[in-house]
Amino acid sequence: MLLRSSAFLIAVVCLMSLLSHAQRDHESTWSFAVSGDSRNCGDVVMPAIASNARSHDIEFYWHLGDFRAGTAPDEDMQNSGHKLTQAEYRKAAWDDFLKHEIAPFASIPVHLVIGNHELYLHGNTAADKELSHQAFITKFSKWIGGSKTAYYHWNQRNVDFISLDNSFDAGFDDAQMAWLEQVLKDDEADAALKAVVVGMHRALPNSLACGHSMNGDPYSSAEDNRKSLESGRRAYEDLWELQNTTHKRVYLIASHSHFYVQDLFNTEYWKNKHSLPLNDGKTENVLTGVLVGTAGARRYRLPDSLPPNTLALTYAYGYVLATVHESGAIDFKFEQLVDRDVPVDVRDEYKGLLDFCFLSNRDNTVQEPVPSCGDK
Repeated sequence: MLLRSSAFLIAVVCLMSLLSHAQRDHESTWSFAVSGDSRNCGDVVMPAIASNARSHDIEFYWHLGDFRAGTAPDEDMQNSGHKLTQAEYRKAAWDDFLKHEIAPFASIPVHLVIGNHELYLHGNTAADKELSHQAFITKFSKWIGGSKTAYYHWNQRNVDFISLDNSFDAGFDDAQMAWLEQVLKDDEADAALKAVVVGMHRALPNSLACGHSMNGDPYSSAEDNRKSLESGRRAYEDLWELQNTTHKRVYLIASHSHFYVQDLFNTEYWKNKHSLPLNDGKTENVLTGVLVGTAGARRYRLPDSLPPNTLALTYAYGYVLATVHESGAIDFKFEQLVDRDVPVDVRDEYKGLLDFCFLSNRDNTVQEPVPSCGDK
């Protein structure tokens, strides 16, 4: 009997030890969710993102901009059958976003990035865009940490999360660049900090989504494209320097293009710029980048020039689940969602729109790259 009791106690102790190790392993990692571009069908897709992300015990959700189309009523806001006038739409658009797309996250914190479509709330002139930009800061103060600018950052579990503002065609202005470089200087001096994650709407220049990024667009002015290109490349170089100097991990996440791409900066331009020897004898040439513009916007075709074996997906909705390890290393996994992932009450409310959102919400226009995309 004594031997049996001892064996039982040993088994219990071993089981408790295994559970303790498993608990510590779980506690050493944590997760957040990120995606962008929820116009057109966001009222359908975002509740599905919230529901699925909550099941992964995320600590926050990060939206990378373009909440509503701005230029014309989104299809999901026309669901009631009442055709909104542009004035009615602009008055209701951001409240609709908060009610239908942010509220489903309930108690999970949400952080917001400003996108270019946030500038269209009051119209399309330069003055209208400035007015809309300020209105964004006021309206969404709670979700940008009370910042007086549309760029801000916060530190969570020894990771610095930086939200940048490249909503205007000219990219980052001088004040934002000075702010960013001071933040990175502080991060370099912070011995406890293990990683930096930078979220923005448009991808930094010369990415795999170069045709719709901070390289500029054919319809933007040459001066705006120059400023965007130069400020974006400067930001990349600053971030590379931080990683190269401190060996703290730096990650870049963007949206703007309505598809998903991993290894976003695996391009000849950035591979030719740098080389960083790693401890395992391998060489790293580029910063880790992810593009995820898949939260409900009209989905784009993938660029024709993607390198072979690039992990990319379009005509799909979803978000990136980011798992942060104790070392500061972060794994990114795309969580694809389909119509059955939409909560039942949302499916019932938008049942006349589901086929459009999941089957027809596409734009196959080629995003023409500007000349600087060909720089080597």
